[in-house]
Amino acid sequence: MKQTTKNIFIVAAIALFSSAVAGLTTYTMLKPSQDQQVEASYDDVFKQNSNVKLAAFDAMAAQPVDFTLAAENSVHAVVHIKSTELSKTRTVQQAPDIFDFFFGDPSGRQRQVQSQPRVGFGSGVIISKDGYVVTNNHVIEGADEISVKLNDNREFKGRVIGTDPSTDLALVKIEGDDFPTIPVGDSDALKVGEWVLAVGNPFNLTSTVTAGIVSAKARSLGVYSGGVESFIQTDAAINKGNSGGALVNAKGELIGINAVLSSPTGAYAGYGFAIPTSIMTKIIADLKQYGTVQRALLGIRGRSIGDSEIPDEEKAKEKDLGVVDGVWVAEIVEGGSAASADIKENDVIVGIDGKTIRNFADLQEALARHRPGDKVKVKLIRDKKEKTVEVTLKNEQGTTKVIKQAGMEILGAAFKELSADTKKQLNLSAGIEVTGVTNGKMQDAGVRKGFIILKANQKTVRAVSDLEEVLKEARRTPDQVLFISGMFPSGKRAYFAIDLSEE
Repeated sequence: MKQTTKNIFIVAAIALFSSAVAGLTTYTMLKPSQDQQVEASYDDVFKQNSNVKLAAFDAMAAQPVDFTLAAENSVHAVVHIKSTELSKTRTVQQAPDIFDFFFGDPSGRQRQVQSQPRVGFGSGVIISKDGYVVTNNHVIEGADEISVKLNDNREFKGRVIGTDPSTDLALVKIEGDDFPTIPVGDSDALKVGEWVLAVGNPFNLTSTVTAGIVSAKARSLGVYSGGVESFIQTDAAINKGNSGGALVNAKGELIGINAVLSSPTGAYAGYGFAIPTSIMTKIIADLKQYGTVQRALLGIRGRSIGDSEIPDEEKAKEKDLGVVDGVWVAEIVEGGSAASADIKENDVIVGIDGKTIRNFADLQEALARHRPGDKVKVKLIRDKKEKTVEVTLKNEQGTTKVIKQAGMEILGAAFKELSADTKKQLNLSAGIEVTGVTNGKMQDAGVRKGFIILKANQKTVRAVSDLEEVLKEARRTPDQVLFISGMFPSGKRAYFAIDLSEE
């Protein structure tokens, strides 16, 4: 018995020793030498940001987006607009030739030109059940007749309420009630990558819907000289005829007015651009309430930080500002909003009322929501330190007053272009005649019937439209004065200063 127990103990000891030897051998073989490198995982090599949020992905979230209801509601509120410019007769001044110097008028001869009627097509969006339609200014600009056709083939005559070339928006009215509308959404809440629909009438094809995503926000293209640009960029197909149509989110809310397509061929090539509702709502409300836009200005001149087109020496200066985006203040406009606040040259504007300002387009969009007299909090960087100042916004004239719509009627006069015979008799090459004066600014200044206006604010006046353009420019200046010079048929020269300001 003892011998058996002894044998079992010896066998167990041998087995244990063998196991130990085998384990040691295995460890020695698997242990890397000092010359070998341990293979690291991807996450060990590239450290990830733990704050990254992943998109939700489950059985429900993975389903395709359903646009059917949004499209069905939108097409009824998006209209087809036909704008017609009628045939007109205008006088063209020809360049003089050698025979004119010896036998005729050295200033050249004039001839009558009959223009052909012009017809354009576009889109619009009904935003009020009583028939207010928003569209692009370029869709109805210069039109003598406007026809608005609904999706159900009803057709109405359109009347222009107001236009704003700076944002390329216009407000048109059709008579009626209980029209279909699109609810207005918040374009600020729109995110890059979100699905959108473009609804309009491309190539005269009515009620067309295309889908895409938001490719970018706050885009500035430089297509409007001196205008306000902060476009929503989308890859939904937009072509000629989509202008003025709706950009709609998946819920069926209006979040933009399609305005521009970017293409080397003039047809869809990948991207379109829409005016966000954050700008549209305020502009259209101004046009309805005042007849003109109450535009608030910050009173600075500057540019976006990081602008690729600036000289190298300017880029070197940017490094000392302590920021990578924002709007650099290059100059303070005298009499403007910034001049009355604690904003200085070389400040960098990075926020307005809690909205982040990354570029000039962001700044334009933020200001476009306000009217003169509004107070805003401007966050800026000065000497690499953050500072917040309160600014009372002013208009182009440097005041906080409401500007009312004032066209040629403010002058209280009627005009006509000079006939060729009159010009020849008076030896004139340009000018328009005052054919009547009633209560108005011209009567107040002493202008009488028969006076021939040759120049207005140093610009030659050849047609009534020339005077109208000069008047609009003068209304936007702080002085609001129109200087006109000319003569009476008797040959007497005269000069007048017309005060355009209103109490």
